Amino acid sequence: MEAEEEVEKISIIAENLRESEAGDQGVGLLGSEKGTSTTWKHKCASYVLALRPWSFSASLTPVALGSALAYRSQGTLDPGLLVGSAVTVLAVHGAGNLVNTYYDFSKGIDHKKSDDRTLVDRILEPQDVVRFGVFLYTLGCISAACLYCLSTLKLEHLALIYFGGLSSSFLYTGGIGFKYVALGDVVILITFGPLAVMFAYAIQVGFLSVSPFLYAVPLALSTEAILHSNNTRDMESDRQAGIVTLAILIGPTLSYVLYSTLLFLPYVIFCVLATRYTISMALPLLTMPMAFSLERQFRSQSFHKIPQRTAKLNLLLGLFYVFGIVLAPPGSLPKL
Repeated sequence: MEAEEEVEKISIIAENLRESEAGDQGVGLLGSEKGTSTTWKHKCASYVLALRPWSFSASLTPVALGSALAYRSQGTLDPGLLVGSAVTVLAVHGAGNLVNTYYDFSKGIDHKKSDDRTLVDRILEPQDVVRFGVFLYTLGCISAACLYCLSTLKLEHLALIYFGGLSSSFLYTGGIGFKYVALGDVVILITFGPLAVMFAYAIQVGFLSVSPFLYAVPLALSTEAILHSNNTRDMESDRQAGIVTLAILIGPTLSYVLYSTLLFLPYVIFCVLATRYTISMALPLLTMPMAFSLERQFRSQSFHKIPQRTAKLNLLLGLFYVFGIVLAPPGSLPKL
């Protein structure tokens, strides 16, 4: 089932939450226990919806890529460190999404036509979003501390990468609010590309290296396409709210050019890697039909679900990229 269909199902459940809570009142003891169980299920569904799970490909694929690069470089992979890295990055990403939800709603950017219904439809209250965000940031810090105990990476290096990512996830819309001054694209490009790949790689091998930055470029471009499609879709509402995004600055025509570049430039890189080094790097090319479909949809200015569809492409592209690296003959890839 497609990611957007999953989210829609969760949304339907969450929208019925208030009705279920009202219906639970006045029920007998046995019925009350059953109603309470149903309410908790709906509440959990609301929290899952608030995390925007369709966007998690932007954090999972960099972790998988960094771990694959470490495996190709060292010949071994620690599953515990892989899981720990994924939990840490997902916690920070989820918390960043909640910060985005809170500040967009506070500034009046989210509205009745927004995809994020969490606060607009009062599926959750603002204080619920804040508490959940604090919990996830705390979980990320605890997970990072565990990684320090298990990995040979120096504390200062781990702290530099981790707190760099944590700060970026918060400052994207909180504090300075890079998103609102046309710098959000830069933050996403760095955080969900080189920084996340470097984090997963360094945790595995125990030291910093420049090679993950180079290999992160195709994935970073694909991830940035998710954000740019979202900002292009919301161009008018963002302008009315008084914020500035890259899509607003360059306009619809150049936004289409940029989106197409972000979609197809990774395939050019994969073609170069496949022809010069190893044929396994051609695996991501299998996702090109999806890219062409998205390009046509964007060109026709039909933006319904396009961020979610771009995220699905990002996930598949990243997985094929990871498989290509794992299947590459030892010594065939440069700097590994």
